[in-house]
Amino acid sequence: MPELRRFVQVDVFTATPLKGNALAVVVDGAGLADDEMAAFARWTNLSETTFLLPPTDPAADYRVRIFTPGGELPFAGHPTLGSAHAFLASGGDPRRPGEVVQQCAIGLVRVKRDGARLAFAAPPLKRSGPVDAATREQVIASLRIAPGALLDAVWVDNGPGWMVAHLPDAASVLALAPDFIAMKGLKLGVVGAYPAGGECQFEVRAFVPDLGIPEDPVTGSLNAGLALWLQESGLAADSYVAAQGAALGRAGRVHVKRDAEATWIGGDVAPLIHGQVRL
Repeated sequence: MPELRRFVQVDVFTATPLKGNALAVVVDGAGLADDEMAAFARWTNLSETTFLLPPTDPAADYRVRIFTPGGELPFAGHPTLGSAHAFLASGGDPRRPGEVVQQCAIGLVRVKRDGARLAFAAPPLKRSGPVDAATREQVIASLRIAPGALLDAVWVDNGPGWMVAHLPDAASVLALAPDFIAMKGLKLGVVGAYPAGGECQFEVRAFVPDLGIPEDPVTGSLNAGLALWLQESGLAADSYVAAQGAALGRAGRVHVKRDAEATWIGGDVAPLIHGQVRL
């Protein structure tokens, strides 16, 4: 029989409600079958819905499963920050003060307090380097750009399968009108730099039509892989801010900081809904 379970909905990568990326979190996810989780994720119709479960790794504080309307993900960034926030706000007691350890399909992910924000350690890339020539041509066709406008097309895959297209500037990123049919099979991020001196250093967009998400408002996993590539390539400083979501009427802000331990992907979380769901 369905039972009442604690439920929250939060807005991630923004301090202003309705300007980030919404996340649904079923805090009491234990006992739900895979098809029940998938059905609820389709029903919420958000980029991601997560389910918090008891950890099976003794080093973790909780285990999370992450679903899009089109299927399950091994890792995702805004669900990591939103799930950690929900765990703490619902009375979760982390093993280590100031840090939460999340267990997901790619392993353990550290989440720490960064002032008023939460920040997760960017996972290592599972695949990096330039995409092949055929994939590069598909990227050009998908974005409807001239071949010369694509500065780089590289893998930044930390689990979900991301690749990124580097364009000449932020204005080029914002002007895109993608062909989602041509994009079939790709999980494609796009980045371009802003002129120096502004609030944000990069504009980012993310397209995942195969998972039922033509454009994702603000994407932590993409920004995590992208940060590792940008910093390793000398294109970004140790600390920078990326903007994402303007094309969808959002104003997401991703705060990136590299220290001796890791590259940290941080953002504000704004709680919106708290209650119960019958599942």
